[in-house]
Amino acid sequence: MSLKNKFTPFFLQAQAFFSSSRRIRVFSALFLGALAFGAAGFVPPAPDAADLPIKSIKQELTLPDLSAQISALEGHEQSFIHEEKIRSGDTLATLLARLGVDDAAASNFIKSDPTAHHLMQLKAGKRIQAQITEDGELQWLRTSISEGADKPIRNILIQRNGEQLHATETIAQLEKRIEMRTGMIKSSLFAATDAAQIPDAIASQIVDMFATNIDFASDLQRGDYFNVVYETFWQNGALVRTGRVLAGEFFNAGKTYQSVWFEEAANLQGGSYYNFDGTSLKKAFLKSPLAFSRVSSGFSMRVHPISGQWKQHKGVDFAAATGTAIRASGDGTIASIGNQRGYGNMIVIKHWGNFSTAYGHMSRFAPGIRKGSKVSQGDIIGYVGSSGWATGPHLHYEFRVADQPRDPFSVVVPNAQPPMAGAQLQRFRSVADEMKHRFALLRPDTNIKVAAK
Repeated sequence: MSLKNKFTPFFLQAQAFFSSSRRIRVFSALFLGALAFGAAGFVPPAPDAADLPIKSIKQELTLPDLSAQISALEGHEQSFIHEEKIRSGDTLATLLARLGVDDAAASNFIKSDPTAHHLMQLKAGKRIQAQITEDGELQWLRTSISEGADKPIRNILIQRNGEQLHATETIAQLEKRIEMRTGMIKSSLFAATDAAQIPDAIASQIVDMFATNIDFASDLQRGDYFNVVYETFWQNGALVRTGRVLAGEFFNAGKTYQSVWFEEAANLQGGSYYNFDGTSLKKAFLKSPLAFSRVSSGFSMRVHPISGQWKQHKGVDFAAATGTAIRASGDGTIASIGNQRGYGNMIVIKHWGNFSTAYGHMSRFAPGIRKGSKVSQGDIIGYVGSSGWATGPHLHYEFRVADQPRDPFSVVVPNAQPPMAGAQLQRFRSVADEMKHRFALLRPDTNIKVAAK
């Protein structure tokens, strides 16, 4: 029986019950909706996929003729590219042998050609690449030459064209990157920079940057940490050289020292490091004339190690190995140089105002240093020794005000430059704000207070 015939009596009763056309339209709409719902409930389910017939397709594939490809390859001479790092003590022969080059003509060409001859002077650690044939004949060889941070990197390329070899030199187009690193002091600064994969050249700049605030030989404590932002220069995915430290932050003994490099275009003397408030980071005198040493005797009363008498020690002794470089602690002029009896080989530097410094027990003086010579802060003036009345190698250092010795660790040292102001300060702040943002990303504790300078 169809659904229509089944519900016929129901339609007749409904027609009698509903007299108005409006009621008929409303009821009809409700009934048709219910009818549609009931009809939907009786839709048969879809067939089970497992019951569907399975159709298989079989096709024969033709394999490529590998013998023809192998024969074609055998008709071409194979070449290989090798890369090596120059090792300490390498000669041209040992270097070419490690590269797989067995080519007397190439070896003679490198020795005689003015451009190719630069390969004879490469330093250890430099990368060098070469393409050779399976018989060891050189196809090309390339490397780069760096003669200092202030000089451009040059690429050297040796190529074979037929039976002839040619060498060309071009200025390298380097990719500049800005890198950010952080390190934690556990034993020494250089151990921390090695663990953080920071190059030694950058670590040395960190020492120079904070030398007027931190004595890296005696002030560092376990748990101190630092953040640094610096430049690197790359070529073909390989690090060629490091650049300048752009900003640094050092947390030492509860204080945070910060610096940012700022280069004023109008300043013919170049840039300098500043605190984030625009004051110069450079103080008039270094905290220590030796980069790494320890204080063996302070500015105090002591028993003299030779005379045995109890007397005032009017300087600070820094113990260090013979030959350790001694730096001028400030800008000035060599007032005296020579042997001064108990002080041995000694230099006195006259600085601005009524300040002077003295350096005793040197093993020798630096070349070119003589009375009247102008020196700048950080210049090497001599080397640690044990001349005069000394029981071992060390530097006797005196800081004098109006020719009277003072304790260098207690004297308030002024800044070397006045703070910035005006338009220069505004330009500086834009640079400093960028570095503050970078430090915020590196710093483990953003609530650390910056030390008052």
